[in-house]
Amino acid sequence: MRTTSTTRLRRSTLLAASFATAAALTLGACGGSDDDKKNDAAVLDVSAAPDSQKAATVLDQPFTKPDLVLTDTTGEKFDLRERTAGKPTLVYFGYTNCPDVCPLTMSNIAVAAKKLPAAERAKLQVVFITTDPKRDTPKALGSWLKGQDPDFIGLTGDFDAIQAGARRLGISVEPAHKDKNGKTVSTHGTQVVAFSPKTDKGYVLYGEQATADDYTKDLPRLVEGRKP
Repeated sequence: MRTTSTTRLRRSTLLAASFATAAALTLGACGGSDDDKKNDAAVLDVSAAPDSQKAATVLDQPFTKPDLVLTDTTGEKFDLRERTAGKPTLVYFGYTNCPDVCPLTMSNIAVAAKKLPAAERAKLQVVFITTDPKRDTPKALGSWLKGQDPDFIGLTGDFDAIQAGARRLGISVEPAHKDKNGKTVSTHGTQVVAFSPKTDKGYVLYGEQATADDYTKDLPRLVEGRKP
């Protein structure tokens, strides 16, 4: 599966302690034109230290969970903080028409989640927040997520609220736009943020280079609120 041309920049690294000073994380123009992707390369990314074999970056200063009330795939209101409080939670911003990074990321997490014991799997909350709410209706999100994992939570709603929520996690999200070929694309950060069930803080980041094996190895610890 093709990945965005900015992938090669994912290897550039910073210490987690300096993460809070970064203005934004790397943007991935899923399905965008080559020009779009080259422009996205200018934004900073943070990943694991150069000598680390881990896919995860553990933050010295964890994120506060965004205060977001959006709409789930049943059309009901979903308060992110309230509904995921005290639960191990993975949050990802993406869109269903993405041809590469978004489905691959969700697939990798789905593969790993299925390997958890039933009791642990029941605790894990995987939240996919659309960056393209005009096209990603509750019905569209629900249909797409069933192909990934029917237990995943899909959220849509007001774009400005979604963009602000992503920004609180250091993730940039831009309005969907048409590329030079007339195709609608959504430009967004490709990080998965893991929130601890003990503190409800986002203390671990995964980039798009994380594999199903990486998540399989780390999820048991994340479910318990331990560092990967």
